[in-house]
Amino acid sequence: MKLIGRNDTGARPTPAKGTSTAQADGAGEPLRDADTEAWAIGPEDTQRALPTQRTSSLTGGPEPAAGSGPERLVHVSAQQLLDAIGPYGTASVSVEPDGEEETSFESALAAREQAALESRHRQAADGGDANAASQLGALLLRRGDLEDAEPYLRSAAAAGLRAAANNLGVLLHQRGHRAEAAQWWRQAAVAGSAPAAHALGLQLRDQGEEEAAEYWLHFAAEQGHPLGAYALGDLMEHRRDVRAERWFRAAADAGHREAAYRLARMREAAGDKETAETWYRTAAARSHARAALRLGVLLEERAHQDPACADEAARWYRQAAQNGEARAACALGFLLRDAGDPTAAAEWWQEAAEAGDGMAANALGALHASRGEAAEAERWYRVAMDAGDHNGAFNLGLLCAGAGREAQAEQWYRRAAYAGHREACNALAVVLLQRGDESGAEPWFSKAAEAGSVDGAFNLGVLHAGRGEQQQAHEWYARAAAEGHGEAALQLAVAQEQRGNLTGALERYRQAGSGGSAEGAFRLASLLDRRGDADEEAEHWYAVAADAGHRRAQVRMGVRAAERGALQIAESWYRRAAEAGSRSAAFNLGLLLARQDSEAEAMLWYTRAADAGHGRAALRLALLALRRGEPLQAESYCRRATEYGPAEVAERAARLLGALHSELSA
Repeated sequence: MKLIGRNDTGARPTPAKGTSTAQADGAGEPLRDADTEAWAIGPEDTQRALPTQRTSSLTGGPEPAAGSGPERLVHVSAQQLLDAIGPYGTASVSVEPDGEEETSFESALAAREQAALESRHRQAADGGDANAASQLGALLLRRGDLEDAEPYLRSAAAAGLRAAANNLGVLLHQRGHRAEAAQWWRQAAVAGSAPAAHALGLQLRDQGEEEAAEYWLHFAAEQGHPLGAYALGDLMEHRRDVRAERWFRAAADAGHREAAYRLARMREAAGDKETAETWYRTAAARSHARAALRLGVLLEERAHQDPACADEAARWYRQAAQNGEARAACALGFLLRDAGDPTAAAEWWQEAAEAGDGMAANALGALHASRGEAAEAERWYRVAMDAGDHNGAFNLGLLCAGAGREAQAEQWYRRAAYAGHREACNALAVVLLQRGDESGAEPWFSKAAEAGSVDGAFNLGVLHAGRGEQQQAHEWYARAAAEGHGEAALQLAVAQEQRGNLTGALERYRQAGSGGSAEGAFRLASLLDRRGDADEEAEHWYAVAADAGHRRAQVRMGVRAAERGALQIAESWYRRAAEAGSRSAAFNLGLLLARQDSEAEAMLWYTRAADAGHGRAALRLALLALRRGEPLQAESYCRRATEYGPAEVAERAARLLGALHSELSA
């Protein structure tokens, strides 16, 4: 038996395989919060304003939530604006070329509105109006003018305005005064501010005070604060508390896309893919890139049942890729390749590879290798390796081995093997064993097998069998066969048949045939044929083996077709086997052609069979030579038939040879 080394270059992962493409989660999005308490910080800036959200290795950005409450930022009516800045005039509007009038007008108007609002708040605040001081402080804080904002926020907070206390906490946190920030957040939270309770909870959590953090996050969540609910769910999931799902759901229902994504992941992990898909759709519809990626994976898994799912999966992959998710670009490339569009696939793989996706770089390398573009393949495999994908080193080894650069191949296999690549361990062991270093090969076979390489387990069985250690060999064969390795199942089946356990042999032969072993399928068919009680199943397995290129199975298929009178089918099977080198098929094809009065072609196939050592073909040629009056040619073929056998043919050839000698002597 031969060692097996699987050349899985550029193989696609089951986005669930193993490492499925979509199981790992990348870096998160910026933290955002709601402006329910006259926050001065815009959603895009709150990451530096508050402690970061911990997302249990699934970091991602919540959505801004719509605010409400008595202390929300003041909204000025159109009439108030007119009173403050006067009527709109045309004299101040500058006409810009290229259709930019509207943009310039809106920008100028916004600046005037902002200035007027700030002026009015400042005048009132300087006159002792605490509400105006709070609003002005919020406006300045949003603009980033911390030094000017602080005295106004302090005066308003001292006057008991919780919105000012909350925003003062934000300002102090930005300036690095975290202890004082917590004091003001606590004051605002005690006064009922949900955003302050959320911010205080995050800070306490980051300080390791999880019990106190949970209290304040729960306070915020109970008031309907989406970020509070999300942070509470995150904290509970970190502690494996089943209540986490409730709070993720509350946040997701309020529009928090990361909560929807996390909830979907939880439901998928629990095996509830239907609910998971619903929440992935919710998050993906809000432009959550990883949710769109996972949704694409779920849809692609159903594509074999419903082809329309593949088109929808492609749409979500494309959306995720356009939102910066490199793994989605990679997955879209595989989907397009499978749909028969390698050019488009390569474009997406290149985009993903350039964004640092090692799997996409490997796929590009494999694509170039399949086209014979070794230099480009090597370049992309190196890119994959530099991205931390050890498949790159393994594929470089395969590329070098295919080019006959054995020493370089071994170096790349060794590099990937030391990094833990199981198939590289197996490939390195095969190289070492082929040059006679059995002691060096065995540890690598063991490492490959222990890491889950079925080829490694099979090859370890081969190694033990070669030493006569049958028990150990069968243990490794059984381990490989349990993972679907057809050749391992074949070895176990042969052992069962040799021991007379035909029931066990049939089971293992079926396992071998189902695992892709053509020899296993042929032996199963032969055993069923001998039993004579499963002719239909026997023919099925002969066909499986024949389609896989098994020459003896092709001959059997030809014989069976000929027995049914299906001569064209029989001829087709005989030709396939004969052209692949089967001498029995060549002889049978000759017989079939002779019966169809194609003597000239029949002679060609008889000759090919006889030259390959087929005794009956040689005897048939001897008889045909006698018929043509060529005794010397007949004598030559008789001698070859006597040599080739089998016994019955050798005996007939010997008698014919004796008769020829008598005739020639006379």
